[in-house]
Amino acid sequence: MNIFFVLFVLGAQRAAAVTHTMKYFFTSSSGVTNLPEFVAVGYVNDVLISHYDSNTKRAKPKQDWMEKVTTDDPQYWKRETQTNKGNQQLGKHNIETVKSRFNQTGGVHIVQRMLGCEWDDETGHVNAFKQYGYDGEDFISLDMKTLTWIAPNPQAVITKHKWDNDHAFTAGQNHYYTQECPEWLKKYLNYGRSQLLRTDLPSVFLLQKSPSSPVCCHATGFYPDKADIFWRKDGQQLFEDVDHGELLPNNDGTFQMSVDLNFPSVKPEDWDKYECVFQLAGVKDDIITKLDKDAIWTNHETPSDVLVPVIVTVVLLALVLAAVVGFIVYKKKKGAKCPPSPDSS
Repeated sequence: MNIFFVLFVLGAQRAAAVTHTMKYFFTSSSGVTNLPEFVAVGYVNDVLISHYDSNTKRAKPKQDWMEKVTTDDPQYWKRETQTNKGNQQLGKHNIETVKSRFNQTGGVHIVQRMLGCEWDDETGHVNAFKQYGYDGEDFISLDMKTLTWIAPNPQAVITKHKWDNDHAFTAGQNHYYTQECPEWLKKYLNYGRSQLLRTDLPSVFLLQKSPSSPVCCHATGFYPDKADIFWRKDGQQLFEDVDHGELLPNNDGTFQMSVDLNFPSVKPEDWDKYECVFQLAGVKDDIITKLDKDAIWTNHETPSDVLVPVIVTVVLLALVLAAVVGFIVYKKKKGAKCPPSPDSS
């Protein structure tokens, strides 16, 4: 997977830092049916906050709390609409420019632009990024440390030289990404603090399919997604005999993640040495779950679990059968007849 598209993936982060992000994605396309030729979306902490496309030609909030921005800035959405109309025209120009670089005419082509910043609310550190992709490949990106452009593709070298030599353009980019971008991020966090700055602790379960299966430590229902989960033995994190699962979203906006422990490698006398540790950004105390046989949820049954119900069932059937046979024998001896039904004449 290339660098450009790695940034689209939501990955788990260590719980040590509380980092907030703001990202904007702009997608321009040509020759793609059933898709607007231009789409712009904004995210804060991976929550969709705004949307614009070339069909509606209007910037809209995607969260109720984003309506609050007009209290401080009444022209915000009107300005966002005009800005994206300009971005729409810029996207069409970019596609034609890159197509000419590759000597292409028709066909399906997509230019993507991703920009944004990260802000650590503990250290105040700011990191920013701006990248372009063409037809699913990296095209050009801005190195914020050196304020120079990186061109992994030969067709982007012309653009690199042009932008590197435009010092006013580079200075403007640096000011936006290091000053304006984090300030807007902080505003959005304040507007949506009830959703974006909340902390939901997870429920943690130990799961096992069969006695020979790995023991899964599963945490679900936590927020934010900046979390870590791992097994440790005698206080030391394990890196062998463990398998980390992916960070996955729940339908209610929370997240889940898990880590498996190769159970056959655990000696019976060492059970009390193992524990599952869950860490969540902004939460001081870890959530620790001891490896306890009685705490493991499983869908398998031991022989004793099966034997007892079977014995009880057989005994009950035998008693019922004996009662029925005894009743029949008794009636035959007495010559008894069944009474008529209520509606018979």
